[in-house]
Amino acid sequence: MTGLVLTHTADLSQATLNQARALLHDVFEGDLDDDDWDHALGGMHALVWESGDLVGHAAVIGRRIIHGGRALRTGYVEALGVRADHRRRGHGAAMMDAIEHIVRGAYDLGALGATDLAVPFYTGRGWQLWPGRSSALTPDGIRMTPDSDGAIYVLPVTVPLDPAGELTCDWRDGDVW
Repeated sequence: MTGLVLTHTADLSQATLNQARALLHDVFEGDLDDDDWDHALGGMHALVWESGDLVGHAAVIGRRIIHGGRALRTGYVEALGVRADHRRRGHGAAMMDAIEHIVRGAYDLGALGATDLAVPFYTGRGWQLWPGRSSALTPDGIRMTPDSDGAIYVLPVTVPLDPAGELTCDWRDGDVW
């Protein structure tokens, strides 16, 4: 199999899920824990295959982000990575084309947390650094997430965002953003 495959978590075999997790473990140099992997499950996956080898993975999952008094349907991008020896061949762009198509067609907003290395890639695609404050709706109430400020990027789709406002994400174990 060669090319891009777009599919839901429910339609992936355990072997493919294992391959994706191993790929991401390598891409993130071991900095992908159980919570990070769990965050990538339950939505749509863009997978790039070359000669039967999985060389790229990205996912978009549904989340709720509160902004301006509304709970926005948000397509949250997770676990985007391309195997080191297959980078700079357009695989990341192809996966993001598919992911962004889903975001624009099914959600009010796209959002993601970006590493410093990925910022030029995302901004070049029109993703915007969120300039406002961020928080999470935790089991103990709303808590500010200042460590995430400066790393959250948004792709407005149907709802204008007020940069003076706050983005509050839903709760999840591990990194909330």
